[in-house]
Amino acid sequence: MRQLLRQIPAIHELQQDQNFLHLLETSNVSKMKLTEWLQETVADIRKELLAGDFPLENDSIRISDIIFKRLSDRLSYHSTYKVKRVINGTGTVLHTNLGRARLSDQAIKQVVETAYSYSNLEYNLNQGKRGSRHELIEDLVKEMTGAEAAMVVNNNAAAVYLVLKAFAKGKDVIVSRGELVEIGGSFRVSSIMEESGAHLVEVGTTNKTHYYDYEHAISEATAMIMKVHTSNFKVIGFTKDVTVAELKPLAKAHDVLLYEDLGSGAIYDLRNDGIGDEPTVVEALNKGADLVTFSGDKLLGGPQAGIIAGKKKWIDKLKKHQLARVLRVDKMTLAALEATLKEYANEEMVKETLPTLKSVLLKKDEILSRIDKFSSELSPFWTKRVRSDVSQVGGGTMPDVTLDTALLLLSNSNFTAQALHNQLRLGTPAIVSRIIEDQIALDFRTIEEYEFADLHRRLKEFE
Repeated sequence: MRQLLRQIPAIHELQQDQNFLHLLETSNVSKMKLTEWLQETVADIRKELLAGDFPLENDSIRISDIIFKRLSDRLSYHSTYKVKRVINGTGTVLHTNLGRARLSDQAIKQVVETAYSYSNLEYNLNQGKRGSRHELIEDLVKEMTGAEAAMVVNNNAAAVYLVLKAFAKGKDVIVSRGELVEIGGSFRVSSIMEESGAHLVEVGTTNKTHYYDYEHAISEATAMIMKVHTSNFKVIGFTKDVTVAELKPLAKAHDVLLYEDLGSGAIYDLRNDGIGDEPTVVEALNKGADLVTFSGDKLLGGPQAGIIAGKKKWIDKLKKHQLARVLRVDKMTLAALEATLKEYANEEMVKETLPTLKSVLLKKDEILSRIDKFSSELSPFWTKRVRSDVSQVGGGTMPDVTLDTALLLLSNSNFTAQALHNQLRLGTPAIVSRIIEDQIALDFRTIEEYEFADLHRRLKEFE
């Protein structure tokens, strides 16, 4: 090992090596940065040698070759984007781990145009003076939901936090025990409430909460009655809950805020197509909620955002709250959200132009047509078959709803299903599949035709 230590060239010598010069020429990093990484690489190797941890399988390999191999690997890691495109073969439309809603063509166009140039993010073009980003899409949210006013923050958890912090800090908030939900990543309504400084007052039981439970819990310390839509689970059987419409007279009589966290944020009513029983934002507001919060990247089909809609007097106070600046969204989110909301102006067209709705509403025979088209160009090297199955909406939305679908099951004699599954996930573009009956399973509900070429190319790697 000491002999190897003595073989490590000086940094200035390594900088003159053809390997270093080649990496410098072909990379997009400066000489200063590449030298810094070279120094760190040499330092790491020196530490390994001194500790006796240096792996040297072939004594004939020069130490400088090892240095440049590691430096090259570091450059490759640096040049690879960490946020990558993924082909979703799982059939879960709003896959939380895969970025939830895909944006519409118009939303993507609007984001690119907004990012490419300056924008009127906080400039009122009509008046020629400073404006507010809250005003940019407020009218559109009002039009789509029927709310008196609206504002946007960076996600729905932030929206919940802001409402609680602004109106219930140090005061009581009444919530049914059956609605104390936990969303992804172990974020709980009760925990968000605790962070906001509000005092949680639990009423009822897990499966049954009555009007009188709320009535008995109200006191002078009560600031809010909060309803939480249980979008990520269902309680069935011996159950009872109290609607916003039923609670409205109670809230009004005691002058407390009636707030509903809808979560999924449906504007298009999927019940008209026989899918689920998800309430719409319009419905929640019409039933009497003073404020409603919901996500932008779930059933709404837009970018990650938290939208707060409701009575103007409450929204105006939220806009002036110090946290409004902390939780605000950027120009690209607003651009995507505006374009997404505009899609809803045509209720028939939105089913085709918004990827989320289009995927959810896709019929089984349409999915079979996709499979037939894809399979027609598939090499005979693959063993294939089609089977019926179900897809999920996902994103903590409509957990009891399944969508009839068809899967393409693939296998070949050279690789196990697990090996194929792993290698497809690790390539470019990454492909996320399922494994069923020792075959990889691809659900074409979430695979678009424009992705067929890349999917064929990736599969050819295993032939």
